[in-house]
Amino acid sequence: MKVVRVSLGDRGYDILIGGDLLGRVGSLFRSRGVGPKIFLVANPTVYDLYGESVRESLTKEKFDVVHLAIPDGEPHKNLHTVENIYTYLIAQKADRRSTLLALGGGVTGDVAGFVAATFMRGVPYIQIPTTLLAQVDSSVGGKTGVNHRLGKNLIGAFHQPSLVCVDTTSLRSLPEREYRAGLYEVIKYGLIYDREFFRFLARNLEGIARREDPLLERMIGRCCEIKAETIALDEREENQRRILNFGHTLGHALEAATGYERYLHGEAVAYGMLAATHLSHRHGLLDAEALREVSRVILAVGPLPSAADIAFPALAEALRRDKKRRDDATVLVLLTEIGHTVIESGFEDQLLAEVWARAVAEVEA
Repeated sequence: MKVVRVSLGDRGYDILIGGDLLGRVGSLFRSRGVGPKIFLVANPTVYDLYGESVRESLTKEKFDVVHLAIPDGEPHKNLHTVENIYTYLIAQKADRRSTLLALGGGVTGDVAGFVAATFMRGVPYIQIPTTLLAQVDSSVGGKTGVNHRLGKNLIGAFHQPSLVCVDTTSLRSLPEREYRAGLYEVIKYGLIYDREFFRFLARNLEGIARREDPLLERMIGRCCEIKAETIALDEREENQRRILNFGHTLGHALEAATGYERYLHGEAVAYGMLAATHLSHRHGLLDAEALREVSRVILAVGPLPSAADIAFPALAEALRRDKKRRDDATVLVLLTEIGHTVIESGFEDQLLAEVWARAVAEVEA
């Protein structure tokens, strides 16, 4: 088992990464002083796969476990779901020693984390991410929140988990499309922070696609290390942590423009990364060879759903509502080379429309 430490003083925590951890969570929680009452938050699909295994492990260690079911999918990542959870917690007499346990993907983790941040002004929560995207990104770093109909993640709070348990074995049951969606987020880490990690991914894409265990642990571990290092420098996204948004500004706009139902988050980020890479080249920051290399690796992951019918004006309104705007200007993370970034703003819509069209054309080619 690999342990990655997120160093945030008295709010620091461990990320545990390894195979077959779900059946050991009871002893892992007991050794880390987790409170006696746990509310296990999961959607029905994930609970059917892993819920009873987790519950059995916890009850064996004398934890009081209550299953709290939530609906499945991004359309339910909203305040209505949050209110229902509050009501259930109050009815079950939850208190400040109660721990919320998020078992599932990014939607479950974000919603449970936001509830934990706001219920009784803050209660502990633990993440057990079961999708690749959640394992390398949303479960780490304390960003919690829900969507508003006018934009993604506009309502939220920073609230760090007390522990993250990444069971690589859970990826075996992940549908192929969701697995690929997570790989786009994995590639992001190499692009923004670690050129050698990007090269490692490019060399091992076939084995990674087959979900070979040694490659998975190394890959997920490095992503978590990069995110932990970034968060330790800038917990609240005021400077360094903003590099983690590479591809996300346009990606979130694409999700919002299509009602959060057409693209998985990682797929939308892939489009955003392609567009941002073209913009980096068009802006004179990235050479043509690096542009081709980045595009080749992103597109090698597998087919992306078409966006040929989505013109830039459909994204422009969502960009104007992006929570990362500064001085009413769109802020984008760009590449100066693979592994290094710069943050810039003030781009004209015409230029953004041009690079968006190039990204779409690459996918369609």
